[in-house]
Amino acid sequence: MDDWEEKDAGATSTTSSFASGGNSWNSGGQKNSFSKNDNEGSSWNSGGGGFGERGGSRGRGGGGGGFSRSFSSGGDENGNKEDGDGSSWNGGGRGGFRGRGGGGSRGGFRDSNNSDNAENGNDGEFRSDFGRGRGRGRGGSGGFRQEGGGEDGFQGSGGFMGRDEEFVPKGKRDNESGGDGENAGPKVIYVPPPTPEGDDAVFAKFQTGINFDKYDDILVDVSGSNPPPAIMTFVEASLCESLSKNISKSGYVKPTPVQKYGIPIIMAGRDLMACAQTGSGKTAAFLLPILQTLMRDGVAASQFSEQQEPEAIIVAPTRELINQIYLEARKFAYGTCVRPVVVYGGISTGYTIREVLKGCNVLCGTPGRLLDIIGRGKVGLSKLRYLVLDEADRMLDMGFEPDMRRLVGSPGMPPKEERQTLMFSATYPEEIQRLAADFLKVDYLFLAVGVVGGACSDVEQLIMEVNQFSKRDQLLEILKTTGNERTMVFVETKRKADFIATFLCQEKLPTTSIHGDREQREREQALCDFRTGKCPVLVATSSLARGLDIEHVQHVVNFDLPNNID
Repeated sequence: MDDWEEKDAGATSTTSSFASGGNSWNSGGQKNSFSKNDNEGSSWNSGGGGFGERGGSRGRGGGGGGFSRSFSSGGDENGNKEDGDGSSWNGGGRGGFRGRGGGGSRGGFRDSNNSDNAENGNDGEFRSDFGRGRGRGRGGSGGFRQEGGGEDGFQGSGGFMGRDEEFVPKGKRDNESGGDGENAGPKVIYVPPPTPEGDDAVFAKFQTGINFDKYDDILVDVSGSNPPPAIMTFVEASLCESLSKNISKSGYVKPTPVQKYGIPIIMAGRDLMACAQTGSGKTAAFLLPILQTLMRDGVAASQFSEQQEPEAIIVAPTRELINQIYLEARKFAYGTCVRPVVVYGGISTGYTIREVLKGCNVLCGTPGRLLDIIGRGKVGLSKLRYLVLDEADRMLDMGFEPDMRRLVGSPGMPPKEERQTLMFSATYPEEIQRLAADFLKVDYLFLAVGVVGGACSDVEQLIMEVNQFSKRDQLLEILKTTGNERTMVFVETKRKADFIATFLCQEKLPTTSIHGDREQREREQALCDFRTGKCPVLVATSSLARGLDIEHVQHVVNFDLPNNID
């Protein structure tokens, strides 16, 4: 059984050992469990088991109370420190289950009635941090350890799992990052619903939102040496029959400007840095030539390998955007042997890995979860041909540059001279130029569609000046005039997103919200409610500001003035 599978081995317990030395409520085999201190009648004081405090003697017995930091730190001949007045409920020690090979816990069942200066000195609310103590002896400093040393707990096989406890894999710390850059919390067990199958679901398309009549008037600039000529129709791209059929089913009639120039550039094997507005067709511009090459070479997914080696990796900054790219890849690869897979945070890691191991040619993911899957050894990079960074400027804004550089420097990643790297961005700041120089070949081509960073001319923009305390009322007035028309409201912080959504709901306006602190299930449900019109108002942070295709959105309100022009 692989180490990523959910299993019960090594589960820990929030309860102390009830009988380990022949005496009831005695840990470590010492006597005087529940012994009463003579000094001032302090109650609940133990000599070294059950409810004791800091096991002074660290040898074979040396128990420092199963319920650490609880009830007493008085001392006696069993290694407990005297307090003088024997006051009860006085903690401050660290140990729980100490001793030879003991548990070394930093105190399961900590007291929750605590402030920085509270007399108990505790810092958790019924927290069980087994495996962090300082127990010495064969056990090293791990909780429930049998033989090996080191720092990680959970290596023994004893203990009982509490009702609300979950197994924490070896090596995970509270300060590690999760799948997409978020702090790791409790183990995620959410499994998304299966993606609908069938032609109607796969090839569902939008009927509105793109003004094709204006595309021929858009200025396009290609800079670099010897760019290939643009195509005017999809037929000129010489795509294979299966891919052409899927393009037709998707409702694509003629290529957009970024597709006219981008598809031949990518099919010619050149690295590309493309700047184009959101909604300009960038996703199809890189997916079609990549899938065409894989289909032409007869690439097929295999589920008989314990390490999948995709030919293409696509990276995007947000879960919603990468899932949208995956659905596009699935649409174009429909009915072929090429299998795309999506990985992102917020869903069960075990489920994600099982999906990858079913076969993977095109791997779509957010930076953090991609690094996690690669680090687990489930994805190899030796066969990688294409690396695509979508919304690269947004990834920089969200602090993903270190992850992007770690990905490019991962073991097995082909150097930039031996892979084809494609970067897409709506803007072209200095940081993006630096990334392009580091990630792309020297002779890469730069494609600019329209005015880089410019506003869409089909959108009417209004500025309303109001004071800080009138913004809510003004927003309410606007939304009451729009009726049930789809409206997106962007705010600066996660807290404000929930606050505004709650306020609007109280005013009888069906509203939902999306931000990074909501669980993946909630984010998916919120987006579904907005798409279907169940909640015509969506309040979001900047995580939803780029790349999503949502039909029938009539109004966008910047409740907080954006802090930068992009």
